[in-house]
Amino acid sequence: MNYLVTGGLGFIGSHISRHLVETGEEVYVLDNLHTGNKANLARGATLHNGSVDELNGLKLPNIDVVYHEGIYSSTPMYKKDRRLVSKSIAEFIELLEFCRKEEAKLIFASTSSVYNGVPTPQSEDAAIPVTDFYTEARYSMERLAQVYSNEYGMGVVGLRYFSVYGPGEEHKKTYANLISQIMWAALADKPFQVYGNGEQTRDFTYIDDIVSANRLAEGYGGFGIFNVGTGKSSSINEVVKKMEKVLGREIEIEYVENPLNNYVEHTCADTTKAEKALGFKAKTSLEDGIKKCLEYAQTK
Repeated sequence: MNYLVTGGLGFIGSHISRHLVETGEEVYVLDNLHTGNKANLARGATLHNGSVDELNGLKLPNIDVVYHEGIYSSTPMYKKDRRLVSKSIAEFIELLEFCRKEEAKLIFASTSSVYNGVPTPQSEDAAIPVTDFYTEARYSMERLAQVYSNEYGMGVVGLRYFSVYGPGEEHKKTYANLISQIMWAALADKPFQVYGNGEQTRDFTYIDDIVSANRLAEGYGGFGIFNVGTGKSSSINEVVKKMEKVLGREIEIEYVENPLNNYVEHTCADTTKAEKALGFKAKTSLEDGIKKCLEYAQTK
């Protein structure tokens, strides 16, 4: 089958691309290098430099499945440039039109940030509060995906990722997951700043489980929105303790006042829907995920 991965040079997109290549698929990557890097290109994949709004100008074979990971993916990005909301939505419509014409399945990255303020465990049927620009863009994309599916019978699945971490986040820099940032500071013998008291919690999901959920979503017909997490949450302080245990030494932490409005305090996925409809269940524990990240980082 022929696959198109937008953002295929980024953290999540490159892991998906490599898995596709390893399983014998033909993979085409579209990336504008915003947070991606050419070193992340899966061996055997074909790279096209550019954004989704340039998609129609590309010479591609008939595409069977599209993974849309090339979306601006952090609240600070949208706060800095609010026009990213309209840009992300416009590009998503372009991609929906492409998939409609190609009769391709579309699987796209949504976010657990839409649950900001929603009590845990957070399920897909929760009322989504208005919190920030980033989540408004993703929630609009989910609703548009349902409109296209209803109108044209398209297969479209949105996956609400919960705090994805793993090897290969270097090029995301300050946009990388907290686990990677704490680890980089520890390995460089530098203090890491934690907002507030460190008791905020996250459902940390290892990258291999994210890839697994995406591949399972290929088999789902019609439209669906699913949580992709572990169903367990840990505080930042707990993450630090687990990392100290693996490292065998203390990590220097500086607790500072939280400068961010609408900061997400707690996330924890209710994964019942994904388990029943996709057959998805996360397999990597936080302890094992941290070990894998440290093993990778220490080889660099």
